Amino acid sequence: MARKETAADAANPGRLKQIALTYKMTSKVDKKIGLVLAAVGIVTFGVFLAIGFLIGHPIYLGILGLLLAFLATAIVFGRRAERAAFGQMEGQPGAAAAVLDNIGRGWTTTPAVAMNRSQDVVHRAVGKAGIVLVAEGNPNRVKSLLAAEKKKMNRIVADVPVHDVIVGTGEGQVELKKLRTTLLKFPRVLTGPQVTATNDRLRALGDLMSNMPLPKGPMPKGMKLPRGGPKGR
Repeated sequence: MARKETAADAANPGRLKQIALTYKMTSKVDKKIGLVLAAVGIVTFGVFLAIGFLIGHPIYLGILGLLLAFLATAIVFGRRAERAAFGQMEGQPGAAAAVLDNIGRGWTTTPAVAMNRSQDVVHRAVGKAGIVLVAEGNPNRVKSLLAAEKKKMNRIVADVPVHDVIVGTGEGQVELKKLRTTLLKFPRVLTGPQVTATNDRLRALGDLMSNMPLPKGPMPKGMKLPRGGPKGR
């Protein structure tokens, strides 16, 4: 029992420190966060306290109002902190991969499965919705990356649906803050074992490509690469 209390006491300072750090980071972007939180808490408590006086139970309604004021403040703080975090990440390389990495249970993400010289990149997420290819970068350039990766997925796992998403703020694109919601809205068509099997097949493909033996030594004289050979990206 004493050990559990000690662990809880040790965790509390860590949570408080994390909340303080989150508030500090949020306040750099959202300058009115302090005023908004104070207003939400005071108004919520004041409304319930006023109702308590009207019905003759100010103590009970005051306690209830205090609890609800704390809850409302926490909810508003969480949403504004999330908005501020996405605002800072927007347009940063790898931002989509960070969101995919925190999408939740049931999803397996692989960052940067395709990339070009301009640093446009495609990430892959596998879940019960199938395979989702998420691209970030120049909209015109990433379309060719997506098309090539989608073609490869259809060839390897033809029985699994493949979706593609371009992260951005333009027409037909998905904003970074809506990326997780977008993926979770895709219809679930695979079972757990099917998701595992899909991941195994994709992982085996990656291992096969990484372990493919390469010829050693100089290229023989007069030997030329075939015209359909691999080209540098």
